[in-house]
Amino acid sequence: MFSTSPPGKRSINLGLVATLLFSLYPQQSACVAPPSGNEQPLVGSTVNLDCECLIGTLLPFLSADPDCLKMDPSLAFKTQTRGSLISVVSATPKPQWGICDGGHLFCLQLNILEGASWSHPQFGDACIATTQTSEVNGASEDCLFGNIYIPTNTTKSSNLPVLVYFHGGSARTIPPELIIQSSQKPLIFVTFQYRLGQFGFLGGSDVKANGALNAGFMDQRAALRWVQRYIHEFGGDRQKVTIWGQSAGAGATMFHLVAKGGDNEDLFRAAMGNSPSLSYMPAYKSSYVENIYAKFVSLTACAGQTGAKALRCLRAAPVLDIIRAGSGVLTEYPATLYVFAPILDGTVLSTRPVDAFYPRSSSTTPKFSRVPVLFGSNLDEGAVWSSLLPDPLANTSMPNANEDTVVRFLQGQWATMPRVIFDDAMNLSMGMYPITDYGGSVSLQGQQMYGEARYICTAGLITGGASIAGVKDSYQYSYHNPHLGSGHSAEIIGFFAPPADADAKDLALYQTMREYWTSFVTDGRPTSTNTITWEPSNSANGSPRLLLHPDAVAMEQVDETSRGRCGYWHRTWPRMHDSNAS
Repeated sequence: MFSTSPPGKRSINLGLVATLLFSLYPQQSACVAPPSGNEQPLVGSTVNLDCECLIGTLLPFLSADPDCLKMDPSLAFKTQTRGSLISVVSATPKPQWGICDGGHLFCLQLNILEGASWSHPQFGDACIATTQTSEVNGASEDCLFGNIYIPTNTTKSSNLPVLVYFHGGSARTIPPELIIQSSQKPLIFVTFQYRLGQFGFLGGSDVKANGALNAGFMDQRAALRWVQRYIHEFGGDRQKVTIWGQSAGAGATMFHLVAKGGDNEDLFRAAMGNSPSLSYMPAYKSSYVENIYAKFVSLTACAGQTGAKALRCLRAAPVLDIIRAGSGVLTEYPATLYVFAPILDGTVLSTRPVDAFYPRSSSTTPKFSRVPVLFGSNLDEGAVWSSLLPDPLANTSMPNANEDTVVRFLQGQWATMPRVIFDDAMNLSMGMYPITDYGGSVSLQGQQMYGEARYICTAGLITGGASIAGVKDSYQYSYHNPHLGSGHSAEIIGFFAPPADADAKDLALYQTMREYWTSFVTDGRPTSTNTITWEPSNSANGSPRLLLHPDAVAMEQVDETSRGRCGYWHRTWPRMHDSNAS
């Protein structure tokens, strides 16, 4: 994951940057009571960690609301990251000249806040996305930053619950003030970035032997270990950590549940996920992964090299070469949305989620962490996706789209999916996806199939699997908003920044959602002031589930059609990874 190479070599700076601040308009119910006795709040103090990096002085935010808190750093460290590609963490000398060498796993740095206004915070760079074709401002290898938000009056002994959030594909830094305001009890909100694309998920036998597979996922794991080691310094309770993510971030929380055979290392006590993604997950040594790695190397100055020599060359390569090679690989897979993604590495991620939650043999014990879970999806998860692809033969929105178009699109996402899986879905006696249900639209038919296969049924896989394995607090939801839309990621704006065209019903729904999510963090069960009791799932399909709708929030049963479809995908997912991908 990380390396400690000397200057001039490729070495990642962990850069887990601490920004301690409170929302601009906190509700009194979410505040921490003033400390008693001689204990002082963290505001105005400095925090030092054992890597000898000064974290900074916590200063009150100057605003009309005296309960508001922000942090201005008394000292900000310059980050220095080069060569993050598939490197491994190890010990490092103490940092010098104000530079925190991220080879030291537990060294934080500060994000810099400009003045005392939330409107202009200066956050660290985002991680480079595979779609980038050049270096751009605001994105770099030096991207493993984190932020910690604490309530006013928090002391080291506050022992507050902690919510750790992993972003989805947008990788945006969004203020969590609405989440903190909506919580009926105080909590600490933490975010971390992690490496993406070719920087975080390059696979292959060479990487296994000479680097680290699933480096982006291991960034998250390292961040959670950091929380366990240091969150008490910021008033948090390491035994009350909940992980949460959306889209790829929700997929990450799912992977944390199944990592190491379900051993979560006591890194978290509960997990949440909005629209968890069940992507194609071949083994690191499969021909699919090896071909991607070979193509990637061939697009750099390291072409023709193999083994440790190739890895050394890649680590020394200019970042622009790595960027262009990654985007170049995408052009070779025009029907695939995500070429670089988590794979089976044989160690940490050794079992696919579907096999972890629903083993093929009844005599096999499910291999996932038995903690409370809250997962769900949106009604129209499959909309738009195929239109994003450059391959017209996989674009179901094209006027001449037909069943072959849908198959090509699906096979672009699950590379070894045989055609018979689609044919069976069409030909089963129950008629799972009859074209007449979609007004003759192949596009809508393909959208529904993809949305369920990748997202909707995955939420049921997790909550249903947890329920039948004996997890009492397993909760599933379904989000449907006819006014603002119910596509993928449509709900997440309600947690952070509702759109300007949200009406009173939308805003009330968003408030209810934030209350459910934050109470799950603080108390282990989702509750809301709307008095609707969210009942836990009690079946293999995650039923019943909570319907989140502007007109009504209510419990509902997963209907027979959906149960049949998801049951089919649960049984079929293992077949979508043939022997070539194992």
